[in-house]
Amino acid sequence: MSLQSDRNKIVIMGAAGRDFHNFNVVYRNDPGSEVVAFTAAQIPDIAGKRYPPALAGPFYPEGIPIVDEIELADLCREQHIEQVIFAYSDVSHSQVMHQASIALAGGADFTLLGPKSTQLQASVPVIACCAVRTGCGKSQVTQWLSKLLKSRGLKTAVIRHPMPYGDLEKQAVQRFTSMADLALADCTIEEREEYEPHLSLGNTVFAGIDYAKILAIAEQEADIILWDGGNNDFSFIRPDLLIVLTDPLRPSHETGHHPGEAVLRMADIVLINKANSATDEAIECVFETVRQILPSVPVIKTFSKVTLDQPERVKGKRVIVVEDGPSITHGGMAYGAGFIAAIQVQAAEIVDPREFASERLTDIYRQYPHIGKVLPAVGYHPSQLKALQQILDVADIDLVISATPCDLSALIAIDKPIIRARYEFIEDNNSELSRQIETFLKNHL
Repeated sequence: MSLQSDRNKIVIMGAAGRDFHNFNVVYRNDPGSEVVAFTAAQIPDIAGKRYPPALAGPFYPEGIPIVDEIELADLCREQHIEQVIFAYSDVSHSQVMHQASIALAGGADFTLLGPKSTQLQASVPVIACCAVRTGCGKSQVTQWLSKLLKSRGLKTAVIRHPMPYGDLEKQAVQRFTSMADLALADCTIEEREEYEPHLSLGNTVFAGIDYAKILAIAEQEADIILWDGGNNDFSFIRPDLLIVLTDPLRPSHETGHHPGEAVLRMADIVLINKANSATDEAIECVFETVRQILPSVPVIKTFSKVTLDQPERVKGKRVIVVEDGPSITHGGMAYGAGFIAAIQVQAAEIVDPREFASERLTDIYRQYPHIGKVLPAVGYHPSQLKALQQILDVADIDLVISATPCDLSALIAIDKPIIRARYEFIEDNNSELSRQIETFLKNHL
């Protein structure tokens, strides 16, 4: 499907996010490059779609096919691909090199595009909140920051890492100010997990696919922009202050995954979050790793507080725990806040959802064998949401503990009570992070 034989033929490996952004800012208007295909991983049912012509630009009148990542080797050989661009996040360093080996064996160069090539420049100050792994607590910190900034009288816009899993053309530029906006956009569980807490605080949330257009709108509305990162990716917008979270519940992960290690090495402030739940030994392990890489950057211990809405209803009951999906799947966590909360309030039994899982969800447990006795809140598509609902309907339990940040009861109707587990970011007693933010504001506003 080459348009001109002298164009550099490229495949972009992605997961419906960073891949589209890299294409938009580096390749869309480049007459010397032809992106033959995107490959898809992590997110179900993306393969088989096309990146639409309206987003792909004049060099791609038919759009660009999105194929399963398993087809990479065949693509390289059959299409004589000259360059493979790796463009998704929260993967081990070894997995990145396995993909590189496939590309190299197929005759292609293997490339990682960094911040210098892909970050956009804003006209207002930007604070980015990123992490070394999915599930460190980025969104909690971003929410906390938004409250702090608004208390200083600053108009704040939150720009979220992309999650365009539906109609790509319609999702090019998204602006959310209310829960009704989420319904109109037919947002998935994964999107609602990120957007609902911000909307409940009165924040305006921007997301989508074309981040140059998204940024142009957001910077007109705000005194300052908060980048709410996804997975362990670096910001699409050049930050003036980069806050990076680490997780002492997963010590040694600081340098084991791409691009989380690169993100850590760029940090202006490092948070060792969840310090209230981790051992002193694990905290010290993370601290020493950070100090070896960043000897002079502030490293601050912070806390993630877990609470249940009605703890008295859980004690002595049989429960299924629903956890945040990305953290429990490709984030590599066996369990999350819901499981911890169930143990803390002495649930009689945490029932293993596998006993009731349909084939669709059994495939997820097979793909991610590290998952413990919890149910990841996967709902990228209606069929997944229905599978989730069916498990909770048929399970022999008294109630459901939902630790997904979105309101699960608004999306599915089951005949059992749903008790929400919530987690909140709390800074240390010395308020060191607040002082760092105040210094930043004095220097940039």
